[in-house]
Amino acid sequence: MTAMTASLPPQTRWWQSRVVRRFTRNWLALLGLAMITLLTLACIFGPALLPYDSLYVDLRARFSAPLTGDHYLGTDPLGRDIAARLLMAGRISLMVGFFAMLLATLLGTLVGVIAGYSGGWVNAVLMRTVDGFLSFPTIFLLLALAVALQPTPVMITLIIALTGWMEVARIVEAEVRSLKEREFVMAGRMLGLSRTHIMFREILPNAMGPIIVAATLTVARAILLEAYVSFLGFGIQPPLPSWGNMLNGAQQYLGTAPWLAIIPGAAITIAVTSFNFIGDGLRDALDVRNDTL
Repeated sequence: MTAMTASLPPQTRWWQSRVVRRFTRNWLALLGLAMITLLTLACIFGPALLPYDSLYVDLRARFSAPLTGDHYLGTDPLGRDIAARLLMAGRISLMVGFFAMLLATLLGTLVGVIAGYSGGWVNAVLMRTVDGFLSFPTIFLLLALAVALQPTPVMITLIIALTGWMEVARIVEAEVRSLKEREFVMAGRMLGLSRTHIMFREILPNAMGPIIVAATLTVARAILLEAYVSFLGFGIQPPLPSWGNMLNGAQQYLGTAPWLAIIPGAAITIAVTSFNFIGDGLRDALDVRNDTL
């Protein structure tokens, strides 16, 4: 037993894996991960550390510039603290982005796996449905649904997910089509494994690389879409803050109080750019062609 144990190769820990090593060599991906971590922690814990909450109105401090007194990022036209509103808005925008990504990825993965493995008329019907959704400009479809439905955070999340799953479905369908003829899938068929087992227990784990990358980029897209819709007045409604409706309220004060637009705009830029950096880093790290170890 001792000799057999000694002959076994040492188990590689996750932080020693090739994927992690390739990811950590990408400094932009690490920068994006650090920025998203800091931004998320700030949005979670920051409001409790500020002297004012997001709904407190101080009429005597209206239009205070950043770094003025206790208002670190200034105040808005009603005298509300921008730092508090920015962090509370970040909670909502990031939650909308994350849960929209989760729903879109689950729906797109389900459709892509079934279409890619089944082939034939099932593939034709599902993928033509995907093409039909993609034929509509996403922003107009999103606005139409937002106008027709009550624009609560939950509803905006569902709308963004329903307009963002098609790209994931196409990526997964292409990956599953290339995997279903591999030897391990044929072996599963010969062993009499069910279609469901083969699709979701054998093929899906081997297609997780592209899915993870697509999911990361979907978060950035969802945050931008929420900002678009809220900026146009059809998304998250005041007094509940989001980065998009903060921009909407700032547009008439660009000349007199530009920080009202610059600060939430910078937060959106940082979040979206960081997720894109992470997605690019994951794509390179999960690509076996980049394995030079």
